[in-house]
Amino acid sequence: MTDLFVLTLWLACGWTIGLTYFRMVRHSADVMLSGRRGGALFGLALVVVRMAGLGGVLIVAAMQGAGPLLAATLGLLIGRVAVMRAARRTI
Repeated sequence: MTDLFVLTLWLACGWTIGLTYFRMVRHSADVMLSGRRGGALFGLALVVVRMAGLGGVLIVAAMQGAGPLLAATLGLLIGRVAVMRAARRTI
């Protein structure tokens, strides 16, 4: 596979992880503040899961080299911007 193709895959992977991660941030905050019984514990579990997932993806990208790590990080930031724009529209 060519380097450009691999970097594009890492960018797409980072974008997907960014969308998922930042949607889970909002969801875990809603769960923690809902006042339901066990909501705070479930929200904390979501925090641990999303951090472990993001850390795992970035570690694998770093093991591939600087290019894939940078591409995944750029994708993560693009995903964050997309989620923040969607959240701004709902307010």
